[in-house]
Parts: sequence; C-alpha cells; structure tokens
Amino acid sequence: MDSEQKKRDRRALLKALTAIPASALVPISSAGGAERNHPVPGTQTLSSPPAEAAYKRRVLEEHEWKTIWILSDLIIPADERTGSATQAGVPEFIDAWLDLRRGDLLAEIRGGLTWLDMECNRLFSHDFADCSDTQRIQILDRIAYPAKAAPRDASAVAFFNHLRDLVVSGFFSSKMGVKDLPYLGNTMVADWEGCPPDVLAKLGL
Repeated sequence: MDSEQKKRDRRALLKALTAIPASALVPISSAGGAERNHPVPGTQTLSSPPAEAAYKRRVLEEHEWKTIWILSDLIIPADERTGSATQAGVPEFIDAWLDLRRGDLLAEIRGGLTWLDMECNRLFSHDFADCSDTQRIQILDRIAYPAKAAPRDASAVAFFNHLRDLVVSGFFSSKMGVKDLPYLGNTMVADWEGCPPDVLAKLGL
C-alpha cells in the first residue's frame, strides 16, 4: 500500500468483487448509512470523523469507529473521478452490517482493530489512529498481501481481507460507487439494435 498504489485507479478494485458474497452487496441506504456531500479532499486521509455526522453507531465504539474511518479511506481514497469510502458512507455501512451479522465477524473485526493498536503501540508508541500515514501504511503492508505476510500475522491478514471486502462492497453498492462503475444497464434507449455484429461473430452466432 505505498503512495503510488494508493493512487491507482479504483476500478482495479473490481477484481476484488468476485470474491465477495452477493449477500454482502447491501445498498448503504438500506443499512442505515448516508452518503456525504463533503468536498472531495484529494487522497488525504481524515484523522477522525466530522463532528456533524448524524449517523448513530450501532455496534462500533468511538475508538473503533475512528479507526474504521481511517482504514476505509486508506483502502479507497478519493480520486479525480469521485470521492472516498467515507464520503460514500462506508463506515456507516460497516457498522450496520456488523450489527446485522454480529457473532464471529464482529469479533474478528474487533480483534483486528485491537491488533493494529497493539502493534502500533509496540513500534510507534501510538494507537493506529494517532500514527502518521507512513506508520499506518508500514503496518498495513504486513497484512495487505497474504502471499507475502509472515505466518505470525495470519490472523491479522484474515481480518484485513474481510475488512477490505466490506469497504469495497460498501463503496460499490453506494450511489457514488455505482456511478463510478462502467455499468450501462437500467438505461433507457430510443432504439434497441440488438447485439453488435462483432460480438455475435465472436460467439459464433
């Protein structure tokens, strides 16, 4: 998760959608979240949620909420096309989804957030939320790439994989995320001309 990779076109994240269960693709509006209308702040990570946020948390505690907020924007920052995960209401989606599912998933997310704080305190003498972006990325680099992760970090890798799935799922099921997809369905057309000839030829039809 170096600076260049953070700037990569978010549509590369579509590859991750193939690994997300369809049941996870719940529209944010139905989960109780609300998309934000804040100005797009480039790729800068917010240190904490804005005080004016009206959403009432269901299961995440204040410190957990702040950490999820930061992680969401590290996973999907704003770019030149659209806003970030937090601007799409992803933390609200995650909180509401964890409230619906609870059980092992909630315990895993909470355990992963605790691990982040413990490791950051061991290395930097700060909780994850109070570290610099460089320090945060140093920790996340250990768990963001399963093939490269050390065996001792296996539980943290599983946590980050599930959290990343939730962030991507929440973003691309929001109004902002759907607009960012190259999806042309549900659009009125004046005339239906059928399947293009080149596609029919490729299919042998």
